Amino acid sequence: MSGTQVRSLADLKEVAAAVVAEVAAPKREAKRDAQGRSYATGRRKNAVARVWIKPGKGEIIVNGRKVTEYFARPVLRMLLTQPFLVADRYNQFDVFCTVKGGGLSGQAGAVRHGISRALTYFEPDLRGILKVAGFLTRDSRVVERKKYGKAKARRSFQFSKR
Repeated sequence: MSGTQVRSLADLKEVAAAVVAEVAAPKREAKRDAQGRSYATGRRKNAVARVWIKPGKGEIIVNGRKVTEYFARPVLRMLLTQPFLVADRYNQFDVFCTVKGGGLSGQAGAVRHGISRALTYFEPDLRGILKVAGFLTRDSRVVERKKYGKAKARRSFQFSKR
């Protein structure tokens, strides 16, 4: 680097890009336990999911029940499979998870977040794809608190002139 002559902005741009490429992407190592599983925690609204993934046939167990029993709505089951479809790993991993708090929608989002994080721990190369898809970002939207003098968070009581 020190021997490179920088004579124009284009040269500076090339040198900066080379330095950023060397520094920005540290090589991540796979995190697996003794059984060959990766563990991650996912969160959404008030729901918290603890997720373990391992290579398998694509079975998903949520709180000891099959995914079709626990998440009856197809939209919620679709949420869980999105990280696998984006990463092109559909039906290649078995998922075991426990989820607490919130409602079904928040729980499905928490499990999806946990699956995405566990996938990046199992195969660190998938991190870029899942990050671009937005699955590694914790969705921080929560219910707004109720205020005094209001019927709900923002809704006022009905106004009467007389």
